[in-house]
Amino acid sequence: MKKILTGLQPTGELTLGNYIGAIKQMKEYQEKYESYLFVADMHSITINQDSKILREKSKSLIALYLACGIDPQKNIIFLQSDNIYHANISWVLECNTYFGELSRMTQFKDKSSKHQNFTAGLFTYPILMAGDILLYDVDYVPVGKDQKQHVELTRDIAQRFNKKYGETFKIPEPLINKVGANIMDLVDPTKKMSKSSENKKGIIQLLDDEKMIRKKIMGATTDSFGKIHYDTQNQPGISNLMTIYASLKNCPIEMVEEQFKDSNYGSFKKEVADLVIDILLPIQTKYRELLNSNQIDDILDHGKDVTTKIACKKYELVKQKVGLGR
Repeated sequence: MKKILTGLQPTGELTLGNYIGAIKQMKEYQEKYESYLFVADMHSITINQDSKILREKSKSLIALYLACGIDPQKNIIFLQSDNIYHANISWVLECNTYFGELSRMTQFKDKSSKHQNFTAGLFTYPILMAGDILLYDVDYVPVGKDQKQHVELTRDIAQRFNKKYGETFKIPEPLINKVGANIMDLVDPTKKMSKSSENKKGIIQLLDDEKMIRKKIMGATTDSFGKIHYDTQNQPGISNLMTIYASLKNCPIEMVEEQFKDSNYGSFKKEVADLVIDILLPIQTKYRELLNSNQIDDILDHGKDVTTKIACKKYELVKQKVGLGR
C-alpha cells in the first residue's frame, strides 16, 4: 500500500469549508493509503504563539479531526514536537539546501512582506517540512496549489542528497487536492470561507452552536432574483448555499436546483441550516467526549512510539552517510 503524509497546523478555527473541502477528502485517503497524520506544532512557532493556547489548540485539533471521522485505526497520528528526529534531520537538510532556493519560496515572500521583523524559522521552515516528509519514505503528500512549491523543493533536496551520498530518500509526489466544492464566505460570496477571516459572520466554525449556525445561514448574502438557481457569476450567494447543501447531501447541484425550484430564499436557507446543524451537532458531541477522555493521549503515545522508531532508523542512516557521530 502506498504511503501518504499530511501535516495540520494548529492555528485558527476549522470551518465548514475545511470540512467539505479537506476533511471529507482525507476520509477518502485513509481508505486508500497507509496514512501518517501529524499536528505541525513546530511549524506554528515561526510566528509568536501563546504556549498554553498552542498546546490546547493542538489537542483540540486532533479531537475535532477524530470527531469528523478521521480513524485512528487507519492513520498513524502524532505530534511533530514529540519526535526529536524532525528537528535533527532538518539541520542536515539545511546544509544541503541553497539560500537561493529558500528565497524563491512564494509563501515566504508573502508572509515576510507583512512583518517588519520575521524569524529565521519563517525562512527555513520549508526544510523542516522536507524533513517531515523524507523521514517516512512516503509516496504522496496531499497539498493545495500554494504548498506544491514546498514539495517540489523537498524533491530537489532529496535528489541532491541521493546523488551526493547514495540512495537514501524516496522521492515524494505532490498529491494535489482534487477540485472539490469551494465553500465561499457567507457575507462576501466572492471570496473563499477562511478560518482567518476577520468577519466571523461569514464563516461557519465547526464548533459554532446551533443558534449561531442558523443565524449565520439565515443572514447569508443572496440577491434580488428570488430563484434557486446555480449561477456563480450573477447569483454567487445562493449558489454557495446550494454548494453547501449538495456537498453535505453528496448529490449533484442539478438535483438541488430541481428539488427547490419552487422554494423562496427563506425556506431554502432554513433547509440548509437544518442540514448543517444535523451534520455538525453529532461532531461537536463526539469532540467534547474526546476532549474529556484519555483517548487523544493514548493515540499520540502510540503515534510517538511508531514514528520515533521509523524516524530514528532513517536519521541514523543519514548520520552515517554524511559522516556524523563516532
